[in-house]
Amino acid sequence: MRDYSSERDRALLMLGRLDGRLVNSPAADIWLARSRLKGAALLASSAAIPITVTELEDWICGRRPPPRHSEGLNDPLSVAALVHFALSAIGTEHDPVARATLNISRTLLDDRKEAQLWAPEDLVRFGPAWRAVQEALEAPYPTATLEAVADRLIAARAQLEAPVAAGQLLTTADGRQFRIDPRRSDLDWVVACHLPTALRSCGLALRNLPSFVDLGRFLPEDRDVLVQQLAMMIARQAVEGLRELDRIEQRLRRMPSDLEVTKRSKAPLLMRLELAYPGLSRTAAARLLGISHQGVTKLIAQISVAAGRTGD
Repeated sequence: MRDYSSERDRALLMLGRLDGRLVNSPAADIWLARSRLKGAALLASSAAIPITVTELEDWICGRRPPPRHSEGLNDPLSVAALVHFALSAIGTEHDPVARATLNISRTLLDDRKEAQLWAPEDLVRFGPAWRAVQEALEAPYPTATLEAVADRLIAARAQLEAPVAAGQLLTTADGRQFRIDPRRSDLDWVVACHLPTALRSCGLALRNLPSFVDLGRFLPEDRDVLVQQLAMMIARQAVEGLRELDRIEQRLRRMPSDLEVTKRSKAPLLMRLELAYPGLSRTAAARLLGISHQGVTKLIAQISVAAGRTGD
């Protein structure tokens, strides 16, 4: 048996650093919002419906319908349904910051209504598997180790092995009947969807980290192989997450601090929203801030003048 202790230790170290930084970071809410979009895009690729974060941003900010809504007619499921499953898997009951960012996201675009509009059949088809895996991965763990998480992931995947539907019965012209082998859906993305919850429930993370879902399309059945894969993924996502957090914090520090506005002004909040959702339309911003379109236009002008004074 190979020894993956060094890889595992590095992964957990980097995970701890990111987790600790997020506790007191002024950019934690923005990071979570960005991480949610990244996680949804990663899950979509695992489910064989590749999309980009930019496409999700365009949809959320009201610039386009769901990605692949017209050209993805042969996709295994709708992007709207997958995004709904991805966002709903990130539990917010223990994390007020995550709950607030999810509420903002759903004010921009309610994934629940979008899934009902674009893919009600996918909610029925994949919903039971999604709920079964969630229950399995939220249950108490014997130890706070990657081995415990790997065992639980493998067990959760095994319970989804049953065919989604019975094989189709066909009758030939001469009256003979035979049944086609039932289709088996690739449901590894459902398991990956709940991996952030597994890491938190096991005690390896303080909160759900939405981008920690990059398990690839096929989950290995060997525990040691999966532990290695988990360690590599956690280390990679933690390093990328730390870099992204650094970039967001730097941008926050560069924001103009001498806005000539009152304490009740929503200009600072608008600047943070634009960091979380680049390209936010004025209509969407007005809805989020609870002000008129003209009010948003005035705030944008104030921010532009202040940015010009600071050279940003």
